[in-house]
Amino acid sequence: MLDIQRIRQDTDQVQQGIKNKNVTLDLDPVLEADKQRREIIAEVESLKHERNQVSQSVAEKKRNGEDASELIERTRTIGGTIKELDEKLRGVDEELRTLMLQIPNIPHASVPVGTDPSENPVVKTWGQRVEPDFQLMTHLELGEALGLFDFAKGTKIAGPGFPLYTDRGAKLERALINFMLDFHTEKHGYTEVLPPVLANTRSMTTTGQLPKFEDDMYKIPQDDVYLIPTAEVPVTNIHQEEILSAEDLPIQYCAYSSCFRREAGSYGKDTRGFLRLHQFNKVELVKFTHPDDSYSALEALRQDAEDILQALGLEYRVIELVTGDLSFAAAKCYDLELWAPGEARWLEVSSCSNFEDFQARRGAIRFKSKDGGKAQLVHTLNGSGVATPRLLVALLESYQQADGSILLPDVLAPYMGATGIHLAP
Repeated sequence: MLDIQRIRQDTDQVQQGIKNKNVTLDLDPVLEADKQRREIIAEVESLKHERNQVSQSVAEKKRNGEDASELIERTRTIGGTIKELDEKLRGVDEELRTLMLQIPNIPHASVPVGTDPSENPVVKTWGQRVEPDFQLMTHLELGEALGLFDFAKGTKIAGPGFPLYTDRGAKLERALINFMLDFHTEKHGYTEVLPPVLANTRSMTTTGQLPKFEDDMYKIPQDDVYLIPTAEVPVTNIHQEEILSAEDLPIQYCAYSSCFRREAGSYGKDTRGFLRLHQFNKVELVKFTHPDDSYSALEALRQDAEDILQALGLEYRVIELVTGDLSFAAAKCYDLELWAPGEARWLEVSSCSNFEDFQARRGAIRFKSKDGGKAQLVHTLNGSGVATPRLLVALLESYQQADGSILLPDVLAPYMGATGIHLAP
């Protein structure tokens, strides 16, 4: 959520930022509700001041043995008016909050202005292209030959987009998750947490999933909870409505979770194999930082995710998202994309974003120095470190051998207890 004072004072700049995000939204209703709110508050304060003065006059008349009935009636009238205004204020507050929750975060000044992903600049490439002298197979063909997963049975159990990992495929998925968690905790200093896969409306609103993306999530209405679309939601809400110590910043967590996305309106797009799923696994990185440090923290976060891909020896590139491709809550974002040789295309495996104080304002996540001073909103950041489905696609297709087996990266061998995945004899 944006600061209402920023909207009030820098209306044109905020409106331009919204436009640059390809969002059509009129700020006039917001400004009008804000004006009404301030006018009501001012009127209430004036009436309270008057009531105090009248009450003093009542006390004085009573001390002097004079008739105070007229003044007493005035205090009652003022009290009734204040009660009516308080009720009106609650309605205006609710209206203003509803309007504010619809406003996206504003892109950082360094974000390139653009309308769609075709304009996203490539800011980095790493690794060498796999160019074998044999016919490449896709991850689906490799998975079927090696017995790594069974999409037909997953569909039978839950429906399309819910994969069933089998035998060495299940072990490889677990190996990737454990490797990434160990890497981030041991080499990057993250604290591991294992969060719930359900989150309530309050938590979903904090991170920006609600109200905008309700149709894209799985909801359990009886309990007012949602299956999480990413561990960003529960991990960011660890410190909901808390005042952190400035001396403890930055705080950084990593978490494995299953993720669930209905993705309404996406049916028919990239539905083959692991390219688009309704349930998938991911290791998430979340940071709480001092506002002065959040953009250096974003670069470090991005490098933490890149380190995973480098350790696995996979070719990747880094994309900086233009304003029109930024998510609702992000002020700046990088995407990491792996090259999948069997698919002959780039696949996104991580988004690393700085939300500045957008989520913290929604979640009332603040910090304060031990030396005192006013509590301030933290900046929150998150990134996939990384998601496993497309990682698995790129890994299988990049490390396939001529006989259809998979030569595993060295870093995975201890987790798999093997150096490769071979065809059954």
